[in-house]
Amino acid sequence: MKILICNDDGYQAPGIVALYEALKTIADVEVVAPEQNNSAKSNALTMHSPMYVQTATNGFRYINGTPADCVHIALTGLLGYRPDLVVSGINNGANMGDDTLYSGTVGAAMEGYLFGVPAIAFSQTERGWAFIDVAARRARELVQQLIPSLEAVAAGAQPMLAPWLLNVNIPNLPNEQLKGVKVARLGRRHAAERVITQTSPRGETMYWIGSAGLAKEAGEGTDFHAAGQNFISITPLHVDLTDHARLPFWAQTVADLK
Repeated sequence: MKILICNDDGYQAPGIVALYEALKTIADVEVVAPEQNNSAKSNALTMHSPMYVQTATNGFRYINGTPADCVHIALTGLLGYRPDLVVSGINNGANMGDDTLYSGTVGAAMEGYLFGVPAIAFSQTERGWAFIDVAARRARELVQQLIPSLEAVAAGAQPMLAPWLLNVNIPNLPNEQLKGVKVARLGRRHAAERVITQTSPRGETMYWIGSAGLAKEAGEGTDFHAAGQNFISITPLHVDLTDHARLPFWAQTVADLK
């Protein structure tokens, strides 16, 4: 079993260290992660500047690029083999609802998925790394449970499952307070908070993106609701952004265009 680990908080983040320590007990694990924090970089790839791979003292490799860059480079030449699983995280904060569109954590996992490799994005629901050891242990338990499925996919026995992409959010709680696991759909957030402005030492106006908005759609069945009830939420994702329900409407609307 070979696992590639990435994240968006950078190769020195407590979350990726804890995830590596947990998963190395059940698989051959390599880390290829960003040199610096790349939160909210989504699926961005660096196209117009060179990137360099360096190795830290603990063996982690890090790249001066985005999370998606790291997985892309790893899968297209750096590793020299195809991993059985790409795992991203553990992120410092939730990636639920609309967060998944912006998340570098999800973006790294999705890059693996786009290359046909099963992938999981792990996040803690609150920032600060509280109970990160618990989150890492729960991540390992999920991966262990999925190993038979991964082996079947690798052998071509389950083509309908290849590939798949899971988004997992783990509450920052002691193990005994976690109620279990729920498969849930993505909720929705309100719009982000107002942009923050400051004046630079040169008198110029600086702009900082505001905090994420509060949960807007967080009813039963959503990832927000599951996490709020102290469950680990698991949401299967896919990349098809097509608005299938409105295809007939748009076909009729543009029918007379030449």
